[in-house]
Amino acid sequence: MARRALPVAAALTAAALVGMTPTTAEASPPGTKDVTAVLFEWNYASVAKECTSTLGPAGYGYVQVSPPAEHIQGSQWWTSYQPVSYKIAGRLGDRSAFQNMVNTCHAAGVKVVADTVVNHMSAGSGTGTGGSSYTKYSYPGLYSSYDFDDCTSQVSNYSDRWNVQHCELVGLADLDTGEDYVRKTIAGYMNDLLGLGVDGFRIDAAKHIPAEDLANIRSRLSNPSVYWKQEVIYGSGEAVQPSEYTGNGDVQEFRYAYDLKRVFNSEKLAYLNNYGEGWGYLGSSSAGVFVDNHDTERNGSTLNYKSGANYTLANVFMLAWPYGAPDINSGYEWSDADAGPPNGGQVNACWQDGWKCQHAWPEIKSMVAFRNATRGQAVGNWWDNGNNAIAFGRGSKGYVAINHESSSLTRTYQTSLPAGTYCNVQNNTTVSVNSSGQFTATLGSNTALALYAGKSSC
Repeated sequence: MARRALPVAAALTAAALVGMTPTTAEASPPGTKDVTAVLFEWNYASVAKECTSTLGPAGYGYVQVSPPAEHIQGSQWWTSYQPVSYKIAGRLGDRSAFQNMVNTCHAAGVKVVADTVVNHMSAGSGTGTGGSSYTKYSYPGLYSSYDFDDCTSQVSNYSDRWNVQHCELVGLADLDTGEDYVRKTIAGYMNDLLGLGVDGFRIDAAKHIPAEDLANIRSRLSNPSVYWKQEVIYGSGEAVQPSEYTGNGDVQEFRYAYDLKRVFNSEKLAYLNNYGEGWGYLGSSSAGVFVDNHDTERNGSTLNYKSGANYTLANVFMLAWPYGAPDINSGYEWSDADAGPPNGGQVNACWQDGWKCQHAWPEIKSMVAFRNATRGQAVGNWWDNGNNAIAFGRGSKGYVAINHESSSLTRTYQTSLPAGTYCNVQNNTTVSVNSSGQFTATLGSNTALALYAGKSSC
């Protein structure tokens, strides 16, 4: 998301964060594997290795990488969101590293989504990470002052559509995406990425770009039906709403993440029995969902890795529940919310040097295969205790139970699974389902159970 041009950005409200957009042709990532590992600020060489060692074998369908374009210099993570050219020359790797990453991930069966910053350029002046000189509103060989919106004040009124979509997000030079040259130039950047094999785009700050401008840009792509998801943060009563963008592709459903935080922290898991459209969200086939992302984990609007079991169990629920296309945020430890990645983005090993690797946490990683195995199966056999213990099936293909109570729980569960022995992939113990589809199990406090067809041994 477009983040912090200046120290001012530290005071940004969630509403000022941004939006992203996909297209009509593909809503929810195409294919049989719809889970994306978002390797935030991992360099491309590290992403390539992770595709081979972990993402492919675990069943992740996609990896999302941080913006590849040349950007302003600086150690902070948000420098990646202030492009100064469309050369692939950011801190995370050059063109050859990016190309190698795409090829390696494809060989591992993982498709690549590029986080794409096209709403704006930078806020200041200097020399970019690839050696390009720039000043705000002047990016030699790319854009001049004529290519930016006339409003040079900051976005300040989210009830005013024009202000949101024509003024500057936290002081960043706002591109005039209604202009033909700008549209053509943005499409040229995206086509370059497509030429390198990229399979989809996350459109950063899409809320600040009119939906019709994005539709025009998309129409210029070499593959206009490519997958994309748009960052459009919901705000009650705001002039720009996420539903405007579903004609372009998937839209990130921020309410999903906000409400999961509230439910897991202070309400009842029993309320989740109709989670999704029943809560007024976008249609499942148009929604990108997450427990947290790189912005929300820092601004406190969602759970994050510091939330303990609430965070882990929320991710388990998201992967088990058939709403939207899920992103697993995988970043690094931070105390300073502006701090950039350890080792400049190089990951020598998970759980070292501050890398959190949530995508590889056993409780989360094991649910990716569960989701793939239960794809297309409706929820059934819902059970709850009226409070914080829930269980539900996914047709005859899977069954999940979550105990978010303060003490252990023993009970007999009714499933639609065929009789047999199954592996509880949450703790690698076996469970026997009888001819009536029942099994008895004890779940400790803040633990889960997950069984799926085809996984009989641990």
